[in-house]
Amino acid sequence: MKKVFSRFVKASKILLLLALIFSMTKVNTFTTNGKISNDSMNKTLDLTAMATKYEEIHYTDMWYPLDRFTGDLTGYAADCPLCSGKLGCTGQDVRDRTTMYNDPTYGEVNIVASSKNLACGSVITWDNYGKKMTAIVLDRGVLGTDIDLLTESEAYASQFVGRHKITYDVLRFGWSR
Repeated sequence: MKKVFSRFVKASKILLLLALIFSMTKVNTFTTNGKISNDSMNKTLDLTAMATKYEEIHYTDMWYPLDRFTGDLTGYAADCPLCSGKLGCTGQDVRDRTTMYNDPTYGEVNIVASSKNLACGSVITWDNYGKKMTAIVLDRGVLGTDIDLLTESEAYASQFVGRHKITYDVLRFGWSR
């Protein structure tokens, strides 16, 4: 009799422990039709709406990259032998050593030339030896995915920019995101 009672107590303890563990871990979560219900919190979350909102947040974040390219970065100046001194996208004369543009969204940015792969007004950013550079495409005359940075003079371009490979992010295609 004592042996049966001891087994009963032991079995009761195990069942009580299992019941306690089961009640603590059970959350009553069900997944149906793209929705998750959590009965213990009495909330329902539509996964499609959540994904749409997540994409919207990234799309409206002006610093979230839309695309990424790799190409050569070179420098040029408005006074180069084959240059007209005017930007191909806006017609602005930059022979006065203008190298920056005041964009309403991104503020003061560098001016670059690109191929027609990037529309006029596209904004790009890249890492330039630990410093983040941001630029707007306002000129043409470059092939493929290469970028040509507008500098004050050809001497400055050859001395400080040179030619090297960069990976740059496109923050805006054309004049609107």
